Amino acid sequence: MHPTLLGVLGLALLGTLHAQDSVPVQSDFQQDKITGRWYTIGLASNSNWFKNKKHLMKMCTTDISTTADGNLEVTSIYPKGDQCEKRNSLYIKTEQPGRFSYTSPRWGSEHNIRVVETNYKEYALVFTQISKSTGSSNMVLLYSRTKELSPERLERFTQFSGEQGLTDEEILILPPTDQCMADAA
Repeated sequence: MHPTLLGVLGLALLGTLHAQDSVPVQSDFQQDKITGRWYTIGLASNSNWFKNKKHLMKMCTTDISTTADGNLEVTSIYPKGDQCEKRNSLYIKTEQPGRFSYTSPRWGSEHNIRVVETNYKEYALVFTQISKSTGSSNMVLLYSRTKELSPERLERFTQFSGEQGLTDEEILILPPTDQCMADAA
């Protein structure tokens, strides 16, 4: 019985790794063009954190810049209650352009980040596989250069999220807000 359980767990892990490898990365990714101000328009995730907090979430800003060693400094400012919270992350470049890794010092989680598609001037679709000791989850982010995005881009976000196994309840178009937008500079 015990060897069977290990075999099932091994197959599940292999399936997760295969699914992660099947997520595309933007062809001909140009890192210098992804930098600048973005608004987070959509968020989808199968994590418990997201399921518990999604009713509180609103649109936020994310500023991306390149560090001297070619990594990405990602700073997000988002409403949390009646205050603005700031989170800094350092995305480490990998051998594949458009793919990054990040380790959360707060949660001890490993993030495998892929810029799936972008036209740099309007939108970016980003997929993240998050691995923790308690399990793994997926997250899809939809960034926009403006606070509004075309219905076609919103539909593409919803479609891609569904392709990653996320359900309608796990997909959220973030409500617009002016809260924390001025502080984001």
